Amino acid sequence: MGDTNSSANNIGTQYYATQLGIYDEMYATENKVLPHWERFMDALKKMGSEKLELRRREAQRLLRENGVTYNVYGDSQNLTRPWRLDPVPLLISSEEWSVIEAGLKQRADLLDLILKDIYGKQTLLKKGLLPAELIFGHEGFLHPCVGALQNQQRHLTIYSANLARGPNGRMWVLDDRTQAPSGSGYALENRMVMTRVLPDIFRETQVHRLSGFFKSLRKGLADIAPRNKEDPRIVILTPGPLNETYFEHAYLAAYLGFTLVQGGDLTVRDGHVWLKSLAGLQAVDVILRRVDDSFCDPLELLCQSKLGIAGLMEVVRRGNVAIANPLGSSILENPGLMAFLPRLSRFYLNQELKLPSIATWWCGQRRERDFVLQNLDNLVIKPINRGPGNNSVFGGALSSIEKDQLRSQIKAKPHLFIGQERVSFSTLPAFIEHQIEPRNAVLRTFIVASVNDYEVMPGGLTRVARQKDNFIVSNQAGGVSKDTWVLATEPDKSVSFWTQPRRNQLIDAFTEPLTSRSADNLFWVGRHLERIESAARLLRTILLKLRERLEFKDPIDNDCLNVLLRTLTQVTGTYPGFVKGNAQLIKTPEEELLSVVRDIHRKGSLTANIQDFFQAAFGIRDLWSHDTWRSIDNIQRRWQQRVINNGINIEELQKNLDELITGIVAFTGLTNESMTREAAWVMLDSGRRLERALALIALIRSTLALRHEDALQNQVLEAVLVSTDSLTIYQRRYRSYIQLPMVLELLLMDETHPRSVAYQLQQLSIHVDALPRGSGKRHLSEEERLILKAYTDLRMSNVLELTRPNENEGIYTDLESLLSNTSDLLWRIAEVIAQTYFSHSQTSQLVTQSVPSEDEP
Repeated sequence: MGDTNSSANNIGTQYYATQLGIYDEMYATENKVLPHWERFMDALKKMGSEKLELRRREAQRLLRENGVTYNVYGDSQNLTRPWRLDPVPLLISSEEWSVIEAGLKQRADLLDLILKDIYGKQTLLKKGLLPAELIFGHEGFLHPCVGALQNQQRHLTIYSANLARGPNGRMWVLDDRTQAPSGSGYALENRMVMTRVLPDIFRETQVHRLSGFFKSLRKGLADIAPRNKEDPRIVILTPGPLNETYFEHAYLAAYLGFTLVQGGDLTVRDGHVWLKSLAGLQAVDVILRRVDDSFCDPLELLCQSKLGIAGLMEVVRRGNVAIANPLGSSILENPGLMAFLPRLSRFYLNQELKLPSIATWWCGQRRERDFVLQNLDNLVIKPINRGPGNNSVFGGALSSIEKDQLRSQIKAKPHLFIGQERVSFSTLPAFIEHQIEPRNAVLRTFIVASVNDYEVMPGGLTRVARQKDNFIVSNQAGGVSKDTWVLATEPDKSVSFWTQPRRNQLIDAFTEPLTSRSADNLFWVGRHLERIESAARLLRTILLKLRERLEFKDPIDNDCLNVLLRTLTQVTGTYPGFVKGNAQLIKTPEEELLSVVRDIHRKGSLTANIQDFFQAAFGIRDLWSHDTWRSIDNIQRRWQQRVINNGINIEELQKNLDELITGIVAFTGLTNESMTREAAWVMLDSGRRLERALALIALIRSTLALRHEDALQNQVLEAVLVSTDSLTIYQRRYRSYIQLPMVLELLLMDETHPRSVAYQLQQLSIHVDALPRGSGKRHLSEEERLILKAYTDLRMSNVLELTRPNENEGIYTDLESLLSNTSDLLWRIAEVIAQTYFSHSQTSQLVTQSVPSEDEP
């Protein structure tokens, strides 16, 4: 050990300055580095700090492109924060891990027995082994759950514990997570990234793989399905995109092959839980919940909840759905329980705890309360109930007045407080500002129940404090994550996550149902995408005309620009905009154009549509491939960085619009080439086709449906072809001057042209025909009738008749009438699709799976 060296190239152990009196993970004794750490640090030293910094940046790039985020409550400026990963992992030897693993399994067994008793016979309360105030005074105890646990071997399916090493080098349990433990998905993503940025070191270090744990997780959830159902339907219940760990919910759903649902996607009928899908109601067997238990049933638990499923508790009582973890399991997160675990371990297991808890005193007992009150300066005071305002308090950091206030609170309701020993966590190496420095760390471990035992993830999610000497280690406080490498004595065998079919055996493909909410989001992803593209292309044409007006000063250029500016307002809906007849605004349109581009609070602006597109896509994060998500992220992130954060002037806008359109084309290409032609594709492309048709119609009504002088007409026709990316095909096809009938033939009637109205209606008709129908329905649905009428009216039209002069000198009346009617029909189609397929609350919806009667086995 030596003094910290400021040289960016010095990252060896000789420059690593440990902290006096604090155990460091890298050192076995005061002056000797552990062998596995020495080998690892030597590899980093050979790499050098500059290359390690490049690897760190590569890791952050991969995490950003994969959409790995952690949402921060209360941060209105930056709700979604990028996930941070330190390139130096935590190393744990195989010998030490076996001790930790045994302790975690023992603790999971013990907590499972406690949970079973609290909601069952309550022997612990009757014998005085647990105080009644400790249990009934905790918000995690849910009285409706008493007697609701089903007859299964283990009820605590998933368990997580936060560990830290004390000054004596022993691992301690800081707290238990039993309600909806998070972090395993982040641990998996960290591992994926680390194997890419440090592949050689990872391979040579011989690290245990994580895939076996997730295979056990998948099987453990299937095993708890009611009535031992084969191939049960498992869903992950998430609070939604605003939840702090929403990325993980979506990531695990995609990785495990489960359906990601919100409370509104599920409903209770006939004593069962059903998934509202595009094809109707599908029975749900197992719910892996990431919603706090009190929010899961507004009927019997928290009535204000909008996140749960009304009637869920009754389905649980009937044994028709399994929930991991069971409702009410947050009682085990009561920190006051930690004071009683040693006694309960002896009672249930006849064993001492292999992993001790941090020293805890529950203030509901007189002697313990007096001890806490007399030793506030040396303790951490915690309320037993977690929640807003219920924060841990370091007694030594309080003023005299604050201490008196805290004492009064404890004396008033002593059973609601605990005191815990203030422990100095161990430190471990972290890569900070091109140097290796010690940081306090906490390790979160993950355990899942199997048939006969608990399985422990060989690793976990390590988090370190950003600042030196900071003992608050959490993501909310800006902590940095690390991968956790449990070292194997020999190369770890690869474990396939998926079932291996027998040789020359085919297995049936399984199509996951598309939830109504996901269908809604996909529909709007398509619509917002087309709104962005149509506005961006029209803006590019306007910028071209703006430069021509300044360069040539031709009155015709000015008149054409005026038409296009009014068209922009009508296509984007950014009223009053340029349609209010303000001559000065049209003469100097730059400020209004930039507002239409940048103002996120303006409905219809380019930035508002990009934000809506991103939010709709983020809400179904689990449905996108990695490449597709990267293209979505690139569209939003680059626009945010280059247009919003940096600010642009009118001269710089053209380049940014070009890049935006390129990003849209990339997304469209990926979805066209990567998405199977199933329900998700139908909804995405339906939204695109409907919105492109509406945008085309708005463009044509504002330009070609109006009569112009010949010179102006020619410029307007050319501008419309440019805005619809159709100029080249027109020139190649007609080889003549641009004339209105041929332009309308191309943009209205040509079914082979992907940017014509007829093409959009034809594709939309195909998609509408592919939508699921209830059994026995042979007549045309309303949406089928509407699209048939719109398509037929267009095909029966004649462009020469549509452009025939009439009494109204300023407008082509027949053309305007056709376009107006078609637009009305399209808006009605959108309404009908939303009413029919984006909500399945009506009892007439088709139930696609039979329900066994209550007395059937």
